[in-house]
Amino acid sequence: MNALSRNRLGWWGYVAALAVLAALIGHRFIDLLALGLFGYYATRPIADRVGNVVESDRLAATVTVLTVLVPVFLVAIYAGLQILRQVRRRFDDGVVSLLTARFGDLDVVPGWLFSSLERFLANPPSLAQLTQFLSGPRLERALGLLGTAFDTLLLLALATTLAYALLRYDDVLARVFAALVGGRETTAYTYTLAVDDDLESIFYGNLLFVLAMSVVATAAYAGTNALAPPGLHVPLVLPLGFLTGLASLLPIVVGKVIYLPVVAYLGLSAMGTGGRGLPFVAAVLVAYFLLLDILPQTFLQPYVTGHHLDPLILLFAYILGPIFFGWYGFFLMPIVFVLGIEAVRIVLPELLHGESIDPTADVAAQLGAPAEDLHEETTDGEAEAANDDDGSAPQD
Repeated sequence: MNALSRNRLGWWGYVAALAVLAALIGHRFIDLLALGLFGYYATRPIADRVGNVVESDRLAATVTVLTVLVPVFLVAIYAGLQILRQVRRRFDDGVVSLLTARFGDLDVVPGWLFSSLERFLANPPSLAQLTQFLSGPRLERALGLLGTAFDTLLLLALATTLAYALLRYDDVLARVFAALVGGRETTAYTYTLAVDDDLESIFYGNLLFVLAMSVVATAAYAGTNALAPPGLHVPLVLPLGFLTGLASLLPIVVGKVIYLPVVAYLGLSAMGTGGRGLPFVAAVLVAYFLLLDILPQTFLQPYVTGHHLDPLILLFAYILGPIFFGWYGFFLMPIVFVLGIEAVRIVLPELLHGESIDPTADVAAQLGAPAEDLHEETTDGEAEAANDDDGSAPQD
């Protein structure tokens, strides 16, 4: 073996070691990567439109993250906190213990920490309550819960930062990747472009659908409270509306897992008042079925969610993801499905037939991004790269 071969072998070993290290780091922070990729693909079309107006990638990424992604995360945090407060207030210790066994030691936190600022100032905890809390074993467990809350906020902050970085430098990364794999006409670039297109279709559609259904569901619950007879009202209107929007992502299931318990709660409340409100509850059920079930499945979902992939594929991805990976599987499993589908569509046929790999896919075209769209995007990308080279592209 000559010196040149040994030198190349050494470099390959070094690159392989870096790849293994990167894989270990990625595995450790897979939840961060999945959430950051979701934030990127869900907001990229918005950033592109903003970029056409402001002519600055940095400003477009900043505006998009601050006006879209951060508010979505804040609403999710608010909804979660409101639900935890209501669970602690409305259910007995047995139910709380059952829930906290799965989601954490919420019962270690005194009720006065969950009170609003006005209530806290009007009725602050006594010295005995503070002393008991600070000196007992509950403090250590509460600090553990506080650490979990801090980790959650840190995860959201880092995922937001990752989404911003990808929005800011995605054009540069695309050009670097094209040069690395040997050009835009290679199979590797076509495969990556197909995956990229599918993920944007899925996650951007998801974001639009969740926002639309959250608004519809919140309006429906608020309208119920406005028209309800005394003694009947929907609690936690905003959190339940947001959760209904999330649940609506599941094809066929849509908002049933949220609005049916709400109707059951109203029915129990009506029976507690002598049954006079049961006709109203029946009318609410019909209205919810039309607004939160028929509307999303018939009109909204076909137009805004993952039009490149069959809804049944997305259904399995959304259900199996959290079961297999945990909460972040809701974002990670669709990515895994897309990677597999596009590999089957673009790469696998030629590998099985022993032929050279052709960038133009002709198998299972209905499963992934249309090949003609990919060619159009590739042509557009080449034009943008040419503009960047001659200095005519927008500058930051």
